[in-house]
Amino acid sequence: MSHPVNEPILGYSPGSQERIDIQNELDRQMNEILEIPCIVNGKELFTGVTTTQVIPHNHGHIIAKVHLAGKAEMEEACEAAVNAQKSWIDIGLERRCEIFERSADLLAGEWRMKVNASTMLNQSKTVFQAEIDAACELIDFWRFNCHYARGFHDDLQPLVSPEGVINSTEIRPLEGFVLSITPFNFTSIAANLPSAPAIVGCTSIWKPSRNSYYSNYVLMQLMMEAGLPDGV
Repeated sequence: MSHPVNEPILGYSPGSQERIDIQNELDRQMNEILEIPCIVNGKELFTGVTTTQVIPHNHGHIIAKVHLAGKAEMEEACEAAVNAQKSWIDIGLERRCEIFERSADLLAGEWRMKVNASTMLNQSKTVFQAEIDAACELIDFWRFNCHYARGFHDDLQPLVSPEGVINSTEIRPLEGFVLSITPFNFTSIAANLPSAPAIVGCTSIWKPSRNSYYSNYVLMQLMMEAGLPDGV
């Protein structure tokens, strides 16, 4: 596989197509209230226990109604993550990388403005701040993480086996699952923390910050569209 390159940063200069596209997407998102469920084992759960997500620089503007997880949803998520691990390991590294490289391609293309706009509204970022964080950095995380994961075996110290002895090395995922409790300030880091372990065969439970439900939900939808299996 060829070495990935950093995702080019769009300029959003006046009159550019990306400037027009981001403004249209901002207008769309600002004129709706998104209802965000819990996602457990691939299912959308509307618990009825809700909070609202507002624009930080305009607290009177609600952009989302968020359904919160309780004990039952958390227990179901833990069980789903454990049950999904064997099949997730068995599909192999290359298949897992395909899913996250597809996620990167979606983010670089048709999902770029949706993710950037959600970050601008949810975390009060400028278009340039959103572009270098939510788009470019996360695209790079996914592509470079896959690239380096493929090289794990190549980077191991060569094994020396004296006569009559066979030494071997096995790289395997963690037992159980990874709990990712993510920060609000960088959309890219929020998505990278659960997805980096997933690339190498772990399953993850993602608990986003209460201050970034909106942008994180959009990225979860993106990964599911890219083929992320239920429970992973």
